[in-house]
Order: sequence, then C-alpha cells, then structure tokens
Amino acid sequence: MSDKKTYDLAIIGGGPASLAAAIYTTREDISTVVIEKGVLGGLIAITDKVENYPGFPQGIEGLNLSDNLREQAERFGTEIVLGEVTDIATDGNLKRLTTTDGDIYAKAVLIATGTDFKKVDIPGEKEFYAKGVHYCATCDGAFYRDKRLVLIGGGNSAVQEALFLTRFASHIDLLVRSELKASEVLQHELEDMVHAGKITVHLNTATDEIVGENGKVTKVLGTDKKTGKPVEFPTDGVFVFIGLKPNTGFLRHIPQLKFDEVGFLVTNDDLQTPIPGVFVAGDVRSGATMQIATAAGEGAAAALKIRKYLETL
Repeated sequence: MSDKKTYDLAIIGGGPASLAAAIYTTREDISTVVIEKGVLGGLIAITDKVENYPGFPQGIEGLNLSDNLREQAERFGTEIVLGEVTDIATDGNLKRLTTTDGDIYAKAVLIATGTDFKKVDIPGEKEFYAKGVHYCATCDGAFYRDKRLVLIGGGNSAVQEALFLTRFASHIDLLVRSELKASEVLQHELEDMVHAGKITVHLNTATDEIVGENGKVTKVLGTDKKTGKPVEFPTDGVFVFIGLKPNTGFLRHIPQLKFDEVGFLVTNDDLQTPIPGVFVAGDVRSGATMQIATAAGEGAAAALKIRKYLETL
C-alpha cells in the first residue's frame, strides 16, 4: 500500500459498527478502508449464536453474521486491511493513521474498536492463559468434552456461555461474586441445567487463585463471602466472563480525546470527538448499550454524520 494513498474515510476496527458504517459510506462512493488487527467481526465472530439481531427469527451464528456484514461491505467497495493502528495525528487537512503496515491517510476517521474481555487479575490467570484459562467458549469449549469446568461470572454473557458449554462439559461450577445479574429468560434456562445436574451455581463466591501443575489447570481456590471460609473447585479448565473493557489503550496518549472514568471515548451528539473529523461508534463509545443491533445502528448514524462532515471540506 502506498504511504500517500488517501481515503475519504478510515475506520479502525472491524466489528458490526465498523462494517455497517462502511456499507453506508461505500454505497455513496465515499472511499473507505477498514483496518482490523484481529478477527473481522469483533466479538460477534466468536459468539456461538446471536438470538436478538433483527431479521433472523431463528437466530444466526455469530461467525455467519460477521461474514454477511463483511461480504456486504466489500460488495460496495470497502477495502479491508489487516493491521494495528498505533496513533492518529492531524496532517494538514488529513488524518494520518500510524499502523503496523505503514501510514494511512484519510479525510475522516471512525473509531469503532469495540471492547475486549475483562480479566479477573488473580494468580494463575495469566500463567495458564490458553493452557486451561479461556475467554471464548465457542473457540475453546470443544476441548473440554466430558471434562469439569469452572466458569466465573454472573451476567448475561456468563450464563449464555455456561449454557453453551453444557454441550461439552460433564459439569460446570458457576462462580458468582454476588448475585446473578442475567436476564430472567436466561436464569430460567440456567435453572433447567441446574436441575439436570449439569451446572452448580455458587453465589457470593470470590475467586482467589487458579492452580495447576505440569502446565495444566487442576483447581480454583475461592472464598465463601458469607462465611469467610475458603472453598475449592477441582476443574480441568476455567472460562472467564466478567464483563467488557474498551479497546482504547492505543489512544490514551492523545490529549485532545476525552475518555470517561472506565476508558470509553466521549463524543458529542454527532458522535464526533473533540478532534474535528474523528468520530466514534459502537461499544467503544461512552454510553453505548453494548448490543449488536445498536452498534450497527450507530455505525450507520456515524456514516451519515461523516458524509455531512466531508461535504464541508
């Protein structure tokens, strides 16, 4: 790619907000490049099944939805580049994106980098990552056929992934720090698995350490918060689903950008940052609802705002 090749719009991230925006912009002949450092589709690409995206009454596999969005964006002319953006700077009337594959120039930028899984930050978590500690049930669940598992978390994603993992695991211990926060529908499904003996729910249980030997996880140590007594859960693997954090670390050094207390990007009502021509959409934006449908909707809305911005140049 020529260092001086200029696009109307450069989109950082390849999730639903990004691809929806690209569909709108490229249909209007706004030259658009999408830069993704990992898996195109973001977290939906590693989601087993999406049940609440409009237009799919029977649900759709996350990877298939991701592929559909990519195919539609490319059909209209979106260019997709695999690489990691490390900086955004103003260069005259353009924005210069520093990437691992050279500089990319654009008249406008859309940040749609989404979120990543939070870590528990306890001893053993980092040491046994991908050796018994996982953050994606769809990716790694099949490795634990007829094995015992510990799953950490009590929200919607934790319960959804626990239900998915019952396809493989012989038994799952679900460790919940306080109370279950999953939706009522999911809690009813969870109850069915509890009654079937597939899942045991441990409320008010803190997770203290992941223990292993010979390079394999063997147990999880915790504390019963009501009694203060230590508890222990033998296991072959651990899955962690305790929430999401924004992918904004590569932007924190840019003083003009504003972040909320958690690290999500703050924008005005036009989805624009304090840097003219730099917009934000999807889960990485402060105030986002963390839903695929709203991320795609924000991507479309951002595309319309960007079109208006480009018309002023």
